[in-house]
Amino acid sequence: MRIGADPELFAVDLEGKYKSLVGLIGGSKKEPRFIRHDGCAVQEDNVAAEFNIPPCESADQFVEAINFNLSFLERHVKEYGLQLKVSASAEFDAKELATSQAMEFGCEPDFNAWTEKINPRPHSRNKFLRSAGGHIHLETTLNPFHVARCFDVFVVIPSLSLDSDTQRRTLYGKSGSCRPKFYGVECRALSNFWLTSDELKHWVFGRSQDTLTFAEKQKKFSAQDARKIQTCINTSNLGLAREIIEEYNI
Repeated sequence: MRIGADPELFAVDLEGKYKSLVGLIGGSKKEPRFIRHDGCAVQEDNVAAEFNIPPCESADQFVEAINFNLSFLERHVKEYGLQLKVSASAEFDAKELATSQAMEFGCEPDFNAWTEKINPRPHSRNKFLRSAGGHIHLETTLNPFHVARCFDVFVVIPSLSLDSDTQRRTLYGKSGSCRPKFYGVECRALSNFWLTSDELKHWVFGRSQDTLTFAEKQKKFSAQDARKIQTCINTSNLGLAREIIEEYNI
């Protein structure tokens, strides 16, 4: 049950203004910039920096790989007078978005695990808004949509009380957001909030393992539970979250 991740981060200048990282990090989705032999890599994604870690068998390995990438990026952006900013959403000045890369959204589609259909391409009324995800990769031979539904229950819903940002979900991260992969599934509902402490990194790893354990036992969700889970996440309903957490004994 190995766990991986590809989180995204923003950068700010010394005045706290969000700055585009286009052209400053290197690497891309198709050709990541590898920074360690085990698969740690960085790349540019829209105006943010994204990094990849290898699949990890333990929480300690997971945290170490995350922190290695964070340290690399912190040192790298410092050379440009910038610092990393862990925020799920941010508004940029127009001049920071004046590149084709900054205007590109969702080049590869993701899916809604509850409907098993492709999610519509994101669109925001606020053209200056950008978001940053904290996607988790789960290695499994189980049905990827089933695993992503379980991830909603065991990771996303408990995270609502830990992640105060609700703007990101207007673009990305609605319930069931996932991509089936050759290794299993990429769960895309989480923001990057969990990068702020080692405790949260351990928490995400543990909850992800719990997801896989539960998915092996839980065959399917009732229609009523499915509606409740989706409503809870898509509306950030903390009251409903408490009910579901108690119901599933999380």
